[in-house]
Amino acid sequence: MKTDWDESQGRARRIDWHAELRYLCAALGYFTRVPVPRGLGADVHDLAGAIRYFPLVGALVGATGAVVYLFACRVFAPSIAVLLSMAATLALTGAFHEDGLADCCDGFGGGATRDDVLRIMRDPRIGAFGAIGLMVALVLKWQALVALPPLAAAWLMIAAHAASRALAASYLVTLDYARAEGKAQPVAQRLAPRAYALAAALGLPWLLWPDWRAGLLALGVAFALRMLLARYFMRRLGGYTGDCLGFAQQVFEIAIYLSVLGWISS
Repeated sequence: MKTDWDESQGRARRIDWHAELRYLCAALGYFTRVPVPRGLGADVHDLAGAIRYFPLVGALVGATGAVVYLFACRVFAPSIAVLLSMAATLALTGAFHEDGLADCCDGFGGGATRDDVLRIMRDPRIGAFGAIGLMVALVLKWQALVALPPLAAAWLMIAAHAASRALAASYLVTLDYARAEGKAQPVAQRLAPRAYALAAALGLPWLLWPDWRAGLLALGVAFALRMLLARYFMRRLGGYTGDCLGFAQQVFEIAIYLSVLGWISS
């Protein structure tokens, strides 16, 4: 246990580091296929606290992709190396967020009413809108990363995975969960500003190195998209779903890649 001064309360506040470890394990177990000790982080309260470590998990996923990419670049052309890195991150996450992207494309593209959208999103089968959206998203990532210098691409994988998850987590501060029940219900709790401050600190600063100007541009573009998507989610659903978070994370990640590429190319 460590004592930390809470100025707003004017008293000492104790941080339960064992609980924080459970939250981190819950985040790894929920958002990736990394095996965690049985029973550690499996409690519903641990899952509710896991979202604050969502960006840190993203950094770990991005770092995995970056390592695979840099090693593959020694043997293969950059286009092949990027594909191998993408395959590694997809295997590590189980295409968790890409599945949300496809479900949202199908739901928003094919649903006329709120109930229609939610029903289509729940359908495990992928439709035309979902297949097209997923294909476009993957190709955009691939081509953007191939066009970047190798070291810049490797670092940006880490930064984009972390920052995009931090921005997606911000919806838990401002929006309500749109379903009465669902697979994301355990983590779809309102996130306190203090808890989100930790998520932002773990996810956003990665963008500011090595070129803080390119990072600020990418962050500004992603934040503008965050506001637009929030309005769209509210208009169509009255809130967000787990699929919406995955969809948003993918949009932010792609926006960061394209923004930095545009800055470097200009």
